[in-house]
Amino acid sequence: MQDKYFREELSIIKAILDKTPLEIAIKWGGEVYQMNGKKVVSYGGFKNHFCLWFYDGVFLSDPLKVLINANEEKTKALRQWRFTSAEQINEAAILNYVDEAIKNLEQGITWKPQKSQELAIPDLLMEQFRANNHLELAFSKLSPYKRKEYIEHIQDAKQEKTKIARIEKALPLILAGKGLNDKYK
Repeated sequence: MQDKYFREELSIIKAILDKTPLEIAIKWGGEVYQMNGKKVVSYGGFKNHFCLWFYDGVFLSDPLKVLINANEEKTKALRQWRFTSAEQINEAAILNYVDEAIKNLEQGITWKPQKSQELAIPDLLMEQFRANNHLELAFSKLSPYKRKEYIEHIQDAKQEKTKIARIEKALPLILAGKGLNDKYK
């Protein structure tokens, strides 16, 4: 296990998840519990908490009211159950949530991503395209997902100097045909 925070607590969570009929797969460097190739639940440690996350948690009934959306702006279906100590771990409750997640998956209750519209290319990036035809060609060859990553990364910056800095860092990656987050995959 790669997590450096809450190691003992995460081993308790792992032992609970290992009691389920789910298969373990390694994705993004961590364990993901899945069924028939579909992600159901995973876990991890962070600085201030450790958590379970349910990939289709939005469909769980959440009788204990413990599930949260960690990022309202971007996260659609994933829900987290956060803990700060081993005393908060309730095996029976966790197994009930996992059981409900499995039943939902078996019934086909799952998030279906909506296709997003192509985003407008920021003016600062368009200026770079006008100055370098190779850059525009390289950008056009990227997958729609990778283009969207770059556009959102630049647009999310509040200050123009940050946008410029982000573009400068992105240029060599775009020219190399790489996505913004390829190094994490």
